[in-house]
Amino acid sequence: MPEMIRSFIAFEINNPSVLQKFTEVQNLLVNTGADLKLVAPENIHITIRFLGDVSAAKIDSIHESMKKTDFTAFDCQINSLGVFPHLGHPRVVWAGISKGADELTKIADLLENQLRQLGLRADPKGFSPHLTLARVKTGRNKAELARRIQEMTDYEFGTMKADCLRLKKSILTPKGPVYSTLKEVCR
Repeated sequence: MPEMIRSFIAFEINNPSVLQKFTEVQNLLVNTGADLKLVAPENIHITIRFLGDVSAAKIDSIHESMKKTDFTAFDCQINSLGVFPHLGHPRVVWAGISKGADELTKIADLLENQLRQLGLRADPKGFSPHLTLARVKTGRNKAELARRIQEMTDYEFGTMKADCLRLKKSILTPKGPVYSTLKEVCR
């Protein structure tokens, strides 16, 4: 049986002040008493495409697809806070992207076409430019969490440079996922 690698393609956060603000907001969310699983600051990223388990033999082909995805470095302005699917039933707390969202969407679309040619299935969720900060585990203190998020809807996290598209390996552990870079395309 071929070796399978759980993987995704993403831009990592390369601005320490943005990471610091993510941590500050996560602490404010925890203080609501909601039952949250926080994303470790070093694991927060902009997922362009979750690949799931892919054959190790396809890694080089995926990297070639990434190289064919035409982009130049650009800024991403991270300046909103929200939830999926909605405030009445929050499952994921995210930070949103305004400036740079169109560029991210274009990259995701170009990459999706390349990956489909490699035989990978279409992403059933599609692409939405965001960064996951926390997952909501239960409904505990859901109303307080929703109130806090509404107060911070237009929160300014800052700007980061999207200049390195990375193919990441994800190993799930009891303490949370461990990510490592397999390949990258930097501009």
